[in-house]
Amino acid sequence: MTQTACAADSDRGQWSSRFGFVLASVGGAIGLGNVWKFPYVTGQYGGASFLIVFLIALTFIALPVLMTEFAIGRNTQLNYTGALRKLLPGTKWHLVGIMGVIALIIILSFYFGIAGWTLAYFFKSISGSYAAQSQDLIAADFGGFLNSPATLVFWQFVMVAITAWVVIRGINNGIEKICRVLLPLLFFMILALAIRACTLPGAMAGIEFYLKPDWSKLNGEAVLAALGQAFFTLGVGCGNLVIYGSYLKRDKSIGSSAAMVAGGDTLAAVLMGFIIFPAAFAFGINPESAGPPLVFMTLPSVFAQMNQGMLFASAFYLCLFFACLTSTMCILEGIVGYVIDEWQWQRKKATLAVCTLVFVLGVFQMLSFGPLSDFKVFNKTIFELSDFFVSNLLLPLGGLMMTIFAGWWWKDRLVEEINIGEGLKIDSLYVWCVRILVPLAITGIFLQQLGLINL
Repeated sequence: MTQTACAADSDRGQWSSRFGFVLASVGGAIGLGNVWKFPYVTGQYGGASFLIVFLIALTFIALPVLMTEFAIGRNTQLNYTGALRKLLPGTKWHLVGIMGVIALIIILSFYFGIAGWTLAYFFKSISGSYAAQSQDLIAADFGGFLNSPATLVFWQFVMVAITAWVVIRGINNGIEKICRVLLPLLFFMILALAIRACTLPGAMAGIEFYLKPDWSKLNGEAVLAALGQAFFTLGVGCGNLVIYGSYLKRDKSIGSSAAMVAGGDTLAAVLMGFIIFPAAFAFGINPESAGPPLVFMTLPSVFAQMNQGMLFASAFYLCLFFACLTSTMCILEGIVGYVIDEWQWQRKKATLAVCTLVFVLGVFQMLSFGPLSDFKVFNKTIFELSDFFVSNLLLPLGGLMMTIFAGWWWKDRLVEEINIGEGLKIDSLYVWCVRILVPLAITGIFLQQLGLINL
């Protein structure tokens, strides 16, 4: 083996314990989608009734895919592309892995920038720059923020630099060590904020809106929304969690680990709803929005009216920054792991090269919110086109191809690999979920997102 190959092998690393692996995987799953989408769709589609469907979809649709990604990685000790090449030699299946890497690069190029906004708003909250401002002024301030290229690029660069610093340090001394600190702190802060929001005068109306079952809203569209939320909340479909699985020891079963990851991510998402809706209803602000407007216009309006609002705003945006950082670490590691395995590069070189590429692409993504907002392709801004391409094409197709491979070509070895070690065991029902239920669900989501079915 060459010296370069030896260096690349040593740069792969391994989780020191299952606890560290679970924390890192939960951190990779928790992200902006838990904040600006999950509470919104839960309230929109019937509260607790939607939540029941979501949990069913999580158990029988998303969790099997998560187990599959971990199993492929642990079995092969490779990134997704290398794993497919090893498991299906002489075929073109490894191209599915390359498609996943492309999806990760595009996702990270805009995620870095938006994650940087959370850090910017943390400092805005500390300084009290929007304290006691009206909703219109807060919206205007956010508009000015988006139209400042230097500001957008600066916070994007800060987020890239922090994430790169962690990933360069490796699995044990970087990602795992950071997640051991950030994840417990993140959950503590989320819980504290949820308790504070639920004790505000008038908060009960928000809790009722969030959780009161409304079965009349549970139509076909709601079911597909639950399927989509369950599938995408864990970040599965493009193979980035294969690399996390490849660093996993074989003493514990994958079923137990995956269940803990899904449970942790779901708990964070549900708790976020107990922050957003009670606080919004307590101050008479409409929470029925999703995406950046909710996080950077609606919620600052809530905090601006709250006693000691800037203190709670600072804690909230610090939480959001922690969630974003653990996600950017996971996505970046998926790309860096590919470069280390496939090109035999050292970790530092691979991380810096990937971050440079993603940063340059991300500059155009961020400027599409402001100075480049009028530049459109197919009537979409650069960000909108990238988001559509990844969410509606690459992720569903990647997830579909993964389940076809795992459920039909690798089905016998799959169950065996998942059940190695102590912990939760799965049986043939899991295989049928991967073979039949998951492909049908992904196909439904795919067709709905493309507007080919309307329920």
